Amino acid sequence: MLLRGTMIALVATLGLSAFNAEPVAAKEETKSVFVMSRTWAVTQVSDAPVVYRATRDNNNLNPFGPPPRLRTIQAMAAIQQATGCKAIYSSMYQNISGQFFSQVSCN
Repeated sequence: MLLRGTMIALVATLGLSAFNAEPVAAKEETKSVFVMSRTWAVTQVSDAPVVYRATRDNNNLNPFGPPPRLRTIQAMAAIQQATGCKAIYSSMYQNISGQFFSQVSCN
């Protein structure tokens, strides 16, 4: 019985502390670009070396959306449109969530 009362008090305390939490603002500036009938969000995630993240909008999993295209080519084009620099293909990788990360070359 004592354990149950302690757990209820603990849950109530944690619940009330959640109301005092302030929303976290994004530190990075995100640019939205339109590539091959798809919307991409491009964000700089690292300064040295300069790395950008490209995330494709999944269009709410709409099966009647635009025709499928290769995502790697789209990600490279999205990073180039958003930054004005070319993505370095050999440094590009994709995580399990479908986000592409790449260094850029501004020559």
